[in-house]
Amino acid sequence: MTQFANPVSLPLAGYTPRHFLLSVEGPVATVTFNRPDKKNPLTFESYRELTDFFHACKAEESVKAVVVTGAGGNFSSGGDVFEIIGPLVEMNTKGLTAFTRMTGELVKAMRAAPQPVIAAVEGICAGAGAIVAMASDLRLAAPSAKVAFLFNKVGLAGCDMGACAILPRIIGQGRASELLYTGRFMKAEEGERWGFFSRIVDEAELLPEAQALAREIGTGPTYANTMTKRMLAMEWAMSVEEAIEAEAVAQALCMTTEDFARAYRAFAAKEKPVFQGN
Repeated sequence: MTQFANPVSLPLAGYTPRHFLLSVEGPVATVTFNRPDKKNPLTFESYRELTDFFHACKAEESVKAVVVTGAGGNFSSGGDVFEIIGPLVEMNTKGLTAFTRMTGELVKAMRAAPQPVIAAVEGICAGAGAIVAMASDLRLAAPSAKVAFLFNKVGLAGCDMGACAILPRIIGQGRASELLYTGRFMKAEEGERWGFFSRIVDEAELLPEAQALAREIGTGPTYANTMTKRMLAMEWAMSVEEAIEAEAVAQALCMTTEDFARAYRAFAAKEKPVFQGN
């Protein structure tokens, strides 16, 4: 199993991945799964490179938001049947545990990256592809989007890459249980109704709208947005009382930023604030 498929270099605008496409325009980085002939499956190497990419995002100050999408009308069909599942059947327990920890590291890296991550989902979004969408901070869907956590279809538990922890927090315990026990597809309309998707957008407008949302976030107060993402994650393990105290400290820190003062000055002058991220 390749551990370092392509060490990520900074700045990200100058980095050329081997296992996905990357474009950086202003504050927005767009990651595109790019194996459209197979509905963009993941491999050992793409897992590793994606994880390294999101780890690198911690040190990339010019990128303020990340969009993840797929080429050719599909998001991702999950782990490649022949390049991942076949070899897994031949592995021993030690190798399998190394693999499952490596895949989980991708979700950890996405959640630890300071930038909000937006998934633009169309077509098939299954298995590990569904996990990547789930691990994103926001999700937009095309009408063609079909999401399935397929693990039980291949004889595995639904508890993969954090699904049993994260999915119930998005759509509720009962609905998550149904998807994880059955492995059935959740279509776009159902996903929007259940809160998995923020909204449904026509295919032609899906990526542009996701990128526009990313730019809107990216031109906001960076420190404050990073704090919001951090607190959304940290407060899962807190009581309400602990969360209120933690938010008091976090908000006080945000009040020390120059962006907070800029917003006040702009409001007083009846102008729109131009945030600079400090």
